[in-house]
Amino acid sequence: MANSKYEYVKNFEADDRLPPSNWIVIRIDGVHFHRFSSIHEFEKPNDSAALCLMNSCASAMLKHFPDIVFAYGVSDEYSFVLSEKSEFYQRRSSKNVSLFVSYFTSAYVTKWKEFFPNYDLKELPYFDGRAVCYPKVKVVRDYLAWRQVDCHINNQYNTCFWMLVKSGKTKREAQLRLKGTQTKEKNEILLQQFGINYDELPEMFKKGSCVFRNKVEEIVKRDESGNSVKRRKNIVTIDHVDIIGPKFWDEHPYILHEDCSMVNNNYEYVKKFEADDGLPPSNWIVVQIHSCDFYRFSSMHEFEKPNDSNALYLMSSCATSLLEKFPEIIFAYGVSDEYSFVLSEESKFCKRQASEIVSSFVSYFGSAYVMKWKEFLPDRDLKEVPYFKGRAVCCPKAKIVRDYLAWKQFDCHISNQYNTCFWMLVKSGKTETEAQLRLKDTQEKEKNEMLFCQFGINYNKLPEMFKKGSCVFRNKVEEIVKLDEGGIPVKRCNEIVTVDHVDIIGPRFWDEHPYILHED
Repeated sequence: MANSKYEYVKNFEADDRLPPSNWIVIRIDGVHFHRFSSIHEFEKPNDSAALCLMNSCASAMLKHFPDIVFAYGVSDEYSFVLSEKSEFYQRRSSKNVSLFVSYFTSAYVTKWKEFFPNYDLKELPYFDGRAVCYPKVKVVRDYLAWRQVDCHINNQYNTCFWMLVKSGKTKREAQLRLKGTQTKEKNEILLQQFGINYDELPEMFKKGSCVFRNKVEEIVKRDESGNSVKRRKNIVTIDHVDIIGPKFWDEHPYILHEDCSMVNNNYEYVKKFEADDGLPPSNWIVVQIHSCDFYRFSSMHEFEKPNDSNALYLMSSCATSLLEKFPEIIFAYGVSDEYSFVLSEESKFCKRQASEIVSSFVSYFGSAYVMKWKEFLPDRDLKEVPYFKGRAVCCPKAKIVRDYLAWKQFDCHISNQYNTCFWMLVKSGKTETEAQLRLKDTQEKEKNEMLFCQFGINYNKLPEMFKKGSCVFRNKVEEIVKLDEGGIPVKRCNEIVTVDHVDIIGPRFWDEHPYILHED
């Protein structure tokens, strides 16, 4: 980051590292999936293809993130377990949660047609998430047992409920019929009324899905005597087994390394470990989203250097989608592979829970990025899943929000000027090291002279998007809706989500749009 007077805003970035020597469970949950499943006509009570899609995404997670040692999923949720020794992203909660929901969401959109070849996505799926710390393996196992017990209870109820609805009862009648019924009674309803033996239903429906690395021996070659030379290999495996009892864990002791015994059958006590990460009231919230491994991603997809207009338009289009989806966002600013979203000091979005806000934003952003890819880069296929990390920062005053945005725009200019010089030098034949050495300690004026004298480029005439970044906001526009009896236009103020590339360091933009940041 470039040095500037605005950098004091970094002091508002709270340290959210999770405590050491604790197992980490990151649970992600589909947002508004009841509506999503209805829109896409998922089979009730269980849609095998939808569940297999979730499992495939979880499998991709274990292949991409070696820190994940185990995952358990049911319906539209998945829990990912990281070892107590994990130092993934310095154990920073917001980074871990946002990375996981972003990668999972991108995988979900990317793999959709694989599992639903005859259905188009009618709306963007997205997930929220949170990180919970558990001090002992026993508590992790109890957490997983709690989720599997919950899977069984919910599946049994839902199976009865939807069979009653399909038989002609209203949803209200089905709810009243099942009210107060126990396990045995529900099994009798299924068997006697519908000829369904609950025990014979697919294990995936009753027990959920476990995703883990299974140690498998494979023959890699034969020695001179013809004897097999074997090697142990970790294969990411999806299975639907009991994880409440000890059998699975005894057969796979390497997954959770500690030896533990189950003594508490009331698994719900694990909910007490879920810390409240609510952001302080009366503070403006800035959610920062930043892509991961973008240098490699941009090289792999042959983005133009130093700026790829289509890639930047794609980012801005995704930011526009967020403002259209979440009315709580009042302003967004983006440059290169990052975006910052501002929420009002009065916002109650997600009850101001940091992990839910950040995970919802990065998930929806990643979902939009994959969906819109071909719109902006029609000649390039996605070669790997893009994903994003995020964090929430609180600013007590609107002035500090403006200084934060000024800092980001100032940094945009400094970085763009450097990168423009750097890549022009590289394109002229210098190595990247030579270009770095040539630019070392050069000032703004020297860079401008270099661009003009060596390459005939007037920096001030470059596209504003490259020099100033992109602002996304709701512009108040008056439109004539009708004429009154006297023929005088009747106007209405309408809010249009707008992308612009303007100076936000000075006061002019804010004076022209005083409704964005309400404070004087």
